[in-house]
Amino acid sequence: MADLRIKIGSLEFRNPVILASGTCGYGAELEDFIDMSQLGGIIVKGTTLEPREGNAYPRMAETASGMLNAVGLQNKGIDYFEKHIYPLLARYDTHVIVNVNGNSVDDYTELSRRIDNLESIPAIELNISCPNVKQGGMIFGTNPASAREVIAAVRKVYKKILIVKLSPNVTDITEFARISEEEGADAVSLVNTLLGMAVDVRTMKPKLSTVTGGLSGPAIKPVALRMVWQAARAVRIPVIGLGGIMNAGDALEFIMAGATAVQVGTATFIEPRTAPQVVTGIADFLAEKDFDSVSRIIGAINRF
Repeated sequence: MADLRIKIGSLEFRNPVILASGTCGYGAELEDFIDMSQLGGIIVKGTTLEPREGNAYPRMAETASGMLNAVGLQNKGIDYFEKHIYPLLARYDTHVIVNVNGNSVDDYTELSRRIDNLESIPAIELNISCPNVKQGGMIFGTNPASAREVIAAVRKVYKKILIVKLSPNVTDITEFARISEEEGADAVSLVNTLLGMAVDVRTMKPKLSTVTGGLSGPAIKPVALRMVWQAARAVRIPVIGLGGIMNAGDALEFIMAGATAVQVGTATFIEPRTAPQVVTGIADFLAEKDFDSVSRIIGAINRF
């Protein structure tokens, strides 16, 4: 059987398939469908320093080949997470990663420092697609100087594996991948959702209360794949690919484009067992091609 193990920094994953943040809750929501030990890891829903109610409804809308969401990082904050959620996550036989969010550099650093103290959380995914309220709502992940500042600040206080989640809503994704690497990130994950919107022609109103929201699903896969390929060629740290992965074939495309690991997100809403099916599909492909390791196909398109 082919070796599916991959490494991100010093952290070894049993396989390259990870559940994406915001699509698997805290894992418990999927326990009736999958065994978490089948996966390389899970990234739990976005966490903030203080509780957040999220945006007003409606905040999700189906689109052609995808979905829009504007949930707004609804969660009960780090105090509740430490007391009630963390003890449940510690029992999973897979890597549990926390998606970290904030509205200021201080938010990010304090939250990262607190998570650093949680023994059973070996990594964070730093979501820099958040508005910097101290700078007029400018998104950290679309401004190079702001991205550099927040990544550097978190790296100083967070000692474990740091994954930076990049926004696709930029002109040059490689610039932000390089900034992440330069400031000490162990990996980058991309892409986050693309900015989109939808209109209900019957009511003549936007389908989302916020008008715009994040587009995910198969509709964004070609864009995500292109950006992963660009980022993987620009940095030496591992790239984690996501965006419209619905099956093993999609995941293999990302791996061959240069991704060391992949995240399965929107597909889980359609078929909760998608992620373990992707693991099986990758293993079957490697056996069919007589490859002894998944590492043999990482970035394969660049070798021809």
